[in-house]
Amino acid sequence: MAVANLQRLSSQVHRLQSLSYFSKSILSRSSSSSSSSKKVADRIVRLSAVDFEGKKHEVLGLSGQTLLKALINTGLIDPDSHRLEEIDACSAHCEVNIAQEWLDKLPPRSYDEEYVLKHNSRARILNKHSRLGCQLVLNHDLQGMVVALPEPKPWDTS
Repeated sequence: MAVANLQRLSSQVHRLQSLSYFSKSILSRSSSSSSSSKKVADRIVRLSAVDFEGKKHEVLGLSGQTLLKALINTGLIDPDSHRLEEIDACSAHCEVNIAQEWLDKLPPRSYDEEYVLKHNSRARILNKHSRLGCQLVLNHDLQGMVVALPEPKPWDTS
């Protein structure tokens, strides 16, 4: 009986080895697609954004994504106003204000972020609540965070 089981197992291994690369990739994608959908749901971070008129908006982002990307995907920030998520190309168009209770949950501002905020900020002063959306990476610790969006500049509106 043990010999029969070994022979059957050997024939199954041989069949698996004979699958083409294409078949193996399809099998691996189909088996991972059901688990990846669970992973996406587990990565969702829900936030609230208050626009300059005081209207509250629900924002859905993914863990590992920047706050800027989540705000753009929700339609609250014009994607053309901030094309790059690199601090070297930043002009503080993605400046947001973070509610006091969430400031301690965020990493401190980098030297570059402070520099951009001081020199390009809409208010021209460094506000402790000001952060750049392109520099804040979402994670589950930020679930429920509240951010305030500044009034758009005249050239930002259509």
